[in-house]
Amino acid sequence: MADVNRGNRPLSPHLLIYRPQMTSMSSIMVRMSGLALLALAPLVVGWLLAAATSESCFAAIDGFLRSWFGKLIMFGGIWALWYHTLGRLRHVIWDFGYCLDVEISEKMGMGMFIGATVLTILTVLVV
Repeated sequence: MADVNRGNRPLSPHLLIYRPQMTSMSSIMVRMSGLALLALAPLVVGWLLAAATSESCFAAIDGFLRSWFGKLIMFGGIWALWYHTLGRLRHVIWDFGYCLDVEISEKMGMGMFIGATVLTILTVLVV
């Protein structure tokens, strides 16, 4: 029978033990932004369908999207879209074999957060 000495065995990484790193957090955020965009897509499709259906239906959905809460949702959606785009770009760079060092990967992760925020603000100001 195998020796079951649990005291000398290393602990496996767990959320309560594992220290989050920029590379892991940015990867998790890419997945979360993709899910957020998936949840936001029916709202955009509903807005387009309402525009094709009737004026009263379009006015209701457009009124919601132009409210402060709708603008907040759309602002978050724009940020998620930019963040997800930058995350995919980072993976393309990695697929070509560039920027695989830990320090550069951490800087790219921080650049994704900052870049998505700056691009979101520019998008809102331009549009």
